[in-house]
Amino acid sequence: MRRLISVIIFGSLFYSNQLFAEFERGYADLVDRLLPSVVSIATTQIVERNTSSLPELPEDHPFNDMFEDFFGNQMPKRENLTGLGSGFIISEDGYVVTNNHVISGADQITVIFNNGIDDVPAELVGTDPKTDIAVLKIDPSSVNIEHVKWGNSEVSRVGDIVLAIGNPLGLGGTVTSGIISSINRDIGSGPYVDFIQTDAPINRGNSGGPLFNLDGEVIGINSMIISQTGGSVGLGFSIPSKTAKLIVEQIISFGQAKRGWLGVQIQDLTPEFSESLGYDSTDGAFVASIQPSSPAAKSNIQAGDIIVEFDGKKISSFKDLPKVVAETPIGSNVLVSVWRNGGLISINVKIDELVEGNKNSSSNDAKGLFIEQLDITLVELDQNTSESLGLDPDLVGVLVKEVGAKNQNLLVNDVIIQVSSEKISDLNSFDKMVKDSIKLKRDKLLLRVIREGNEFWLINPFVIE
Repeated sequence: MRRLISVIIFGSLFYSNQLFAEFERGYADLVDRLLPSVVSIATTQIVERNTSSLPELPEDHPFNDMFEDFFGNQMPKRENLTGLGSGFIISEDGYVVTNNHVISGADQITVIFNNGIDDVPAELVGTDPKTDIAVLKIDPSSVNIEHVKWGNSEVSRVGDIVLAIGNPLGLGGTVTSGIISSINRDIGSGPYVDFIQTDAPINRGNSGGPLFNLDGEVIGINSMIISQTGGSVGLGFSIPSKTAKLIVEQIISFGQAKRGWLGVQIQDLTPEFSESLGYDSTDGAFVASIQPSSPAAKSNIQAGDIIVEFDGKKISSFKDLPKVVAETPIGSNVLVSVWRNGGLISINVKIDELVEGNKNSSSNDAKGLFIEQLDITLVELDQNTSESLGLDPDLVGVLVKEVGAKNQNLLVNDVIIQVSSEKISDLNSFDKMVKDSIKLKRDKLLLRVIREGNEFWLINPFVIE
């Protein structure tokens, strides 16, 4: 038995020493293997510029005819705007991945191989601007193709060594190395991507290129930097492969990304909200409203619920939910854990496809009820007003007609439909809730509000003289 243990330990040490030996003199062997699959992306956009410097004259100006006679044959000059970026080949069929912003607006796209000899035209398969991903297609019979494999960004850790290969400033086939500086980084670029941050030098032209782990797998798409100088300062950001691979597969299959839809509007769960609801944590996404006929509405998720887990994934912040839902396959049934009325319940939801839309707002001129404690004037919400606001004509609530200087939370045309756990039926019911709250010596109200078609909750303090 001891001999077996000794053999296992020796084998492990031998394997570790092999790995160390492989990289102690650098990454040349790994880079040699990866370079043929990384390409440069050249784009051309044709624009027309008016070459005449003559001033534009009013339509009835007497010199218009003369200018037309002398200068009317001057044609706008056509110019080609060029751009450079990076990309990588993901299949023997010739699919190439890059950033949307690299090819946006391009009339011609060319893929240039690292050997400096081969360049081939590329066809745009589809894009997803919200994650900044684009997929191109080249003819695999026209050039020798080598492709990379996707890695699992979910197992990447801060401190892991990574390589970035791309076309910075037009210098194709450039390799840089660094470590993963942070994961799940939110840099305000939208709800669907939490970036990998790296200090591997990334510059203009690296966009769309791959970020590799030491197994030679793509764990990210290099997309942007934060810099005051325009050059690399060690703050590079890559779209994780977990997100990128899903979007790329959808673009290849459907020509566009398809995202899951739950049909809730959510807010951050602040300590004040938690206290008002009797919830002893700020983890989760607070459900401000439910869209009619949505998966959430059909499964009985309710406004005021707190979503704490979605399909087995913990929701620590309201920002976690949109990404998790978007990546859920359309038509799949998932379990959603919500906190409601002092306890956790599990709800089964069938996810639908996200379709976005807009709603309009209007105003109301009817006389109303002044609520001194909130410094607002309210009016009844009728069907005509609801329809003019783009809302359900059967919606029940009250409309904010005027807002005094002492109220910093509500706006004109806000619709209040609920106070804490009680729904509003008319002006009298709202007035009674205010008075009951004062009797209970409360100093604020938790209001459910619709503003410009969006529902949310806010805490409105009473005016104290």
